[in-house]
Amino acid sequence: MASLIINTVIVLKLISVDYTVFLKKWHLFVVSPADDAYYRWLFVIATAVLYNWFLVVARACFDKLQVENYICWLVLDYLSDSVYIGDTFVRLRTGFLEQGLLVKDHAKLRDNYIHTLQFKLDVVSILPTDLVYIATGIHTPQLRLNRLLRFPRMFEFFDRTETRTNSPNIFRICILVLYILIIIHWNGCIYYAISKSLGFGSDSWVFPNSSDPAYSSLSWTYVYCLYWSTLTLTTIGEMPAPVRDEEYLFVVFDFLVGVLIFATIVGNVGSMIANMNATRAEFQSRIDAIKHYMQFRKVSRDLETRVIKWFDYLWTNKKAVDEQEVLKNLPNKLRAEIAINVHLETLKKVRIFQDCEAGLLVELVLKLRPQVFSPGDYICRKGDIGKEMYIIKEGKLAVVADDGVTQYALLTAGSCFGEISILNIKGSKMGNRRTANIRSLGYSDLFCLSKDDLMEAVTEYPDAKTVLEERGREILRKEGLLDENEESGGLQKEDTEEKVERLESSLDTLQTRFSRLLSEYTHTQQRLKQRITLLERQLHQTDCGADPNPDRDTDDETVNETDHGPLVHTDGSPRRAQTEEPNIKKGTLSSRSVNAESDKDLLGTIF
Repeated sequence: MASLIINTVIVLKLISVDYTVFLKKWHLFVVSPADDAYYRWLFVIATAVLYNWFLVVARACFDKLQVENYICWLVLDYLSDSVYIGDTFVRLRTGFLEQGLLVKDHAKLRDNYIHTLQFKLDVVSILPTDLVYIATGIHTPQLRLNRLLRFPRMFEFFDRTETRTNSPNIFRICILVLYILIIIHWNGCIYYAISKSLGFGSDSWVFPNSSDPAYSSLSWTYVYCLYWSTLTLTTIGEMPAPVRDEEYLFVVFDFLVGVLIFATIVGNVGSMIANMNATRAEFQSRIDAIKHYMQFRKVSRDLETRVIKWFDYLWTNKKAVDEQEVLKNLPNKLRAEIAINVHLETLKKVRIFQDCEAGLLVELVLKLRPQVFSPGDYICRKGDIGKEMYIIKEGKLAVVADDGVTQYALLTAGSCFGEISILNIKGSKMGNRRTANIRSLGYSDLFCLSKDDLMEAVTEYPDAKTVLEERGREILRKEGLLDENEESGGLQKEDTEEKVERLESSLDTLQTRFSRLLSEYTHTQQRLKQRITLLERQLHQTDCGADPNPDRDTDDETVNETDHGPLVHTDGSPRRAQTEEPNIKKGTLSSRSVNAESDKDLLGTIF
């Protein structure tokens, strides 16, 4: 007995500990809308919503469907209700972005959800209307029509799927077809319900008498109603004409809905097809423009064929998209990350860039430009000045003799060439010229890095520039293409050139700063002149207003106001206003003193 009590206590303690851990985890639990788990949950809730949208309406209209399978429906109904209730708790814990950050405060999440229309619809959709079964019986599925109000979650699932899928246009067409099927399904169910209320077989328009064995099958009944609904909504109208007023009103309403559906289908499908073919249409317009130009300029037939084949290769291998145009709407950070993800490993294969700083590699990755060469095209010729280096992405290139036929070597994907010539290494026996002829055997995709882009990138990494040049010298030294004597002289010359370049850069910077300071000085000088003029005018007005002898003759002593000097009397002797006018108020003197001090400070700041 004692052991049983001890075991019970231990079990209760373990349960309490587990419950405490569960509460802590639940308190920290927040669902991110960007997670895959959230998307999978949307699929589950969308399935439950579609179940209610299709089968609840059908069961409410077709009695036989409800009665024959009511146990199955009860299981599915309460399973979907469980999903609805679980979705309500998930929504209470679903985070949202605020200034790009995921909000995890439970109070904010709760308030954000409660004050939305979706919360009100969710609450109504899980009201226990099934309790009315106690009074009406279980064969009244129309009591569950409130479950249809959870439709925003289904739309959210569709939106997220459209964003995730690689074929959004096809998915939009599928969703449009689904909406049409739902409308046709509902319309057929309503037609059957109206026929039941008016009496089966009571006239030629309503559903035939279901007591007839030929029309008693559930599958035949549903297919007939679906057929009638399709003919009516597509405005074909080959069904029996209505007889009663209610029937006429329903048919008129169906025709109006059918017209709207037809217009929607035509508009949406046309738009989707146009979007699907937009890239092809744009590409075809470019081909047509090139064809028109070649015909206008009377280009040879052989060259015209090569151009057309090149365009065909681009389209067949999905290379007709301008990468820069596609990525221009992305911020620089994301664009850089995409370029790094696509090209960084390729750039690391280049000998001179191995073990370089990560920042330099990122700068170079952003400057790589894709190029496509046709069969027989020369990428470079021996003796040409090297202005670009190339990295082979796809295709095969041959190192050929001057005759263009004899092959010395074969370059495949991952190989690179031209990296030494763009460094312009002093002492190189070939200078910055190409040392071989390289020709494309088929269509080849290459990445190109120009010399200007490389020099622009290494200006921010001076140490990396030194490392690259040293690595290039080592490669030339191994291949016997480096002149040591010329290298030392070239290095001295290079040092002088670098000093001159630095001096020129410093001179440009000084000139820019001097121009800016001169502009500021001129502007401040103008403001100072205006200030002095204003002070002299105020002083003159104050002197005239405080004159103790207004009858004295002022012709002998006039005041001249200038833009640059103090007040001067006609006798040429400058005198201060305080000496001439001892009766000026003390407040005026204080104000004048303050202005004088501020002007002195201003002059001190300028000079």
